[in-house]
Amino acid sequence: MIQRIQSVYLLLVAVCAVVCLCMPVGRFHQDGIGVAEFYNLWLTMADGSRVFSPWAMFALLLVSAVSAFVAIFLFKRRMVQVRLSVFSSLLLVGYYIVFGVFVYVFKSRYAADFTLNWTMAFPAVALILDYLAFRNIMKDELMIRSLDRLR
Repeated sequence: MIQRIQSVYLLLVAVCAVVCLCMPVGRFHQDGIGVAEFYNLWLTMADGSRVFSPWAMFALLLVSAVSAFVAIFLFKRRMVQVRLSVFSSLLLVGYYIVFGVFVYVFKSRYAADFTLNWTMAFPAVALILDYLAFRNIMKDELMIRSLDRLR
């Protein structure tokens, strides 16, 4: 199962999502002074308190990682693997949409500037890897169907 290239892609999707879950994704600041550190699950304010408003971002990324990881073990059911891969991709696109909404709301609420962290590249990499996994799963499925016609 892991020797198939799409399984490696799906494993890397899960790893990218988990790494992004654990690290800060940005920082809000006013005139160079930090106002808040932005994580996927919470917003750490300058006084040390946590605001758990962006929990939806955490949920989207977690479900995307779990669906990619589960898809690895469904190698005998390629069409289910395809559906889970597409579902994971849609969740990653939704993650960026929700991220944009939260940044817009928090920028207006705190009248602060936002600096993006490099960890926001991980979901984009996961999205590309998800596409590559989808493409290879479909290639396997088409090959199996063509071989079934020859029998």
